[in-house]
Amino acid sequence: MNNMLEHSRLRAVGDLGQQIWLDNLSRNLLASGQLADLIAADGIQGLTSNPAIFYQAIQNDPAYQAALPQLRTGLATPEARFEALVLPDVQRACDLFAPLYRESDGRAGFVSFEVSPRLSQDIGGTIAAAKRLWAAIARPNAMIKIPATPAGIAALEEVIYAGINVNMTLIFTASQIQAVRAAHRRGLARRLQDTSSVQRIASVASVFISRIDVAVDALLENSADRSAVALRGRAAMAAARIAYHEWKNDGGFAVFAAFGATPQWLLWASTATKHPDQRDVRYVEGLIGPDTINTVPDATLDAFRDHGEAARTLDADIEAERTTLAQLARHGIDLETVGQQLLAAGLLQFEQAFDKLLALVE
Repeated sequence: MNNMLEHSRLRAVGDLGQQIWLDNLSRNLLASGQLADLIAADGIQGLTSNPAIFYQAIQNDPAYQAALPQLRTGLATPEARFEALVLPDVQRACDLFAPLYRESDGRAGFVSFEVSPRLSQDIGGTIAAAKRLWAAIARPNAMIKIPATPAGIAALEEVIYAGINVNMTLIFTASQIQAVRAAHRRGLARRLQDTSSVQRIASVASVFISRIDVAVDALLENSADRSAVALRGRAAMAAARIAYHEWKNDGGFAVFAAFGATPQWLLWASTATKHPDQRDVRYVEGLIGPDTINTVPDATLDAFRDHGEAARTLDADIEAERTTLAQLARHGIDLETVGQQLLAAGLLQFEQAFDKLLALVE
């Protein structure tokens, strides 16, 4: 009975139309049966990975260490060894989610794998890597992760045109969301012009949440105006709720939907609470709504299973959220500037993690 209660907290989110994805992947997660259990018991509907996740996995999982000597003999470059080490795990994860992918008609059950962070400013290199990784994974529910830099957004159009599922990551600003949405539609439009199918080409726009609040709150702490204190911890969810409101009310996708295309969903990323005085599941509880995704790390997943409350919260008072952003602006907070700084920091973090994980397999 207790297990049923615990599981219902996560499944209740799915009942409200939101998918919960796990922000983790390792060989042990697969071999232990833990991922299969999460799918069966908790209704987890997808999975994301990134260089930092794989660095931790390769460093700490003995199964990877055991496989390395043979890879060092057979493959010349660290990047080739890294992919040979982890792509089989991506494939296994895809296979675990394959029944869900089929049952949902290609709307759930995805596993994301990221192109090299070294390509973040390289349009052609990103397109080539996405095509190569898509072919190597060879699973219809794989999703190639591309950072939402100007080069990555330009590449998105070409990769969607090629019929490849894409997770656009490291989104921090409204302008990034708009540019990603436009590039996605340009890729679909070109397929329609070629009389190619637009069905079962999935894409998500991964909007980072908690990092925005960390950055904004630090700026607010330096304000001499005491009213700034009341705005702490409010910027990210206000911006996310407004983005969702605009997504729901955008009729521009109707022409593509008529041909069976799947909309590009908003995905909430970086949803682990960073401030110890704040509720540990606030970025899950506060961003629940239909046709969205929340990708959460293990600790946040466990916390929500234990005490999370599932309720539709994305349809908040949008005018109140607009007022919040206006108040932030009056305190000198420019979310576009903050977002660009966070994008640069996020790219650097992933590049450093990628360099460290390649050093592990040299």
